[in-house]
Amino acid sequence: MIFVNSMSDLFHEDVPESFIQQVFAVMRQAQWHTFQVLTKRSQRLLELDPAIDWPENVWMGVSVENQDYAFRVEHLRQTHARVKFLSLEPLLGPLTLDLSGIHWVIVGGESGPKARPMDEDWVQDIRRQCQAQRVPFFFKQWGGVHKKRNGRLLDGRTWDEMPAHSLLSPA
Repeated sequence: MIFVNSMSDLFHEDVPESFIQQVFAVMRQAQWHTFQVLTKRSQRLLELDPAIDWPENVWMGVSVENQDYAFRVEHLRQTHARVKFLSLEPLLGPLTLDLSGIHWVIVGGESGPKARPMDEDWVQDIRRQCQAQRVPFFFKQWGGVHKKRNGRLLDGRTWDEMPAHSLLSPA
């Protein structure tokens, strides 16, 4: 799996559409790789969606930190991306989600010296929503100042669910 722009946002307003098209052209050519593209700019993603030739090896995701940003899920759902995922990290509040059309949910806490805490109840509730709506759930980390020490166990186990491979087959 290859993360595209892991420290930036491909759909930022200052990124020219021509550059975005070039990135997608390269991802289409490298069919043997699976690419993950993550954005907070869901409105621009939706605006550019009709111009994007979505290859099946590109997984498109949006970040949703709390309920104030849940609108991004609807923007993502309206795109033609083959695999759609949510990155709920850093998770900064409880979320109620409609996961229809979403193929994967990743949850994680904020890390670093000024990390804000993540409530265990928020994570457990999201996991329950994923289970009820049959969406794979991946718990990345608790985060915090010492993220490695805090680990990634939730209720005594790791959660490493991934989208079904059948999603990647041509329709």
